[in-house]
Amino acid sequence: MAGHSQFKNIMHRKGAADAKRSKLFAKLAREITVAAKLGLPDPKMNARLRLAIQNARAENMPKDNVDRAIKKASGSDSENYDEIRYEGYGPGGIAVVVEALTDNKNRTASAVRSYFTRSGGALGETGAVSFMFDHVGQIVYKPKAGSADKVLDAAIEAGADDVQSNEDGHEIITSFETLGDVAKALEETLGEPESVKAIWKPQNLVPVDEEKAVGVMKLIDALDDDDDVQNVYTNFEVSDEVMQKLTAA
Repeated sequence: MAGHSQFKNIMHRKGAADAKRSKLFAKLAREITVAAKLGLPDPKMNARLRLAIQNARAENMPKDNVDRAIKKASGSDSENYDEIRYEGYGPGGIAVVVEALTDNKNRTASAVRSYFTRSGGALGETGAVSFMFDHVGQIVYKPKAGSADKVLDAAIEAGADDVQSNEDGHEIITSFETLGDVAKALEETLGEPESVKAIWKPQNLVPVDEEKAVGVMKLIDALDDDDDVQNVYTNFEVSDEVMQKLTAA
């Protein structure tokens, strides 16, 4: 099981807690605000804002929260956020890509560096590990969207590059450049997706044992708990048995 998929499952489990959900809503709101500020506040005219709102709805974020986040972009007290990518190595030599939205670069850089250091890893320069990943578009549908064959046919027709289907749903991969067009075409055939986003997909996976996996999850938890961190991607792989132990802890 791939690290990025495992991480998604773990965070979904933890997201059930009120504190985690509140933090998730805050991060979704920040992305909405940034998207609205960089473009028009109308999702029909702003693809990034449309995707941000769509992903917020998928997490059951209240409409009032979405509206406030959009209005905040044009308010006089609107913060200015910088998009920053951090790269480094975690326990077991696994590669980690961190995406952040911050109003204080020094604060965020210092915090991210400390998380890597405490985990026994090291923060690197930009480009240190991103070459091990492909920056692609990811469109996720729940199982109810249809059978694997139906989704595959729709994805091929829409111009997607790859499809992975299992009992948890369907993951459709596109090039970064065609993400918007493919998502729009799929929505006409399969309905609204669970999420649409650009991700860093690992080209190869690094196996880690239980001890290293614990360290990796501590690093990911620390990063995810930081208000400035939006997304975390890794290339680690562990057995199903180890993952069951981690999720049961």
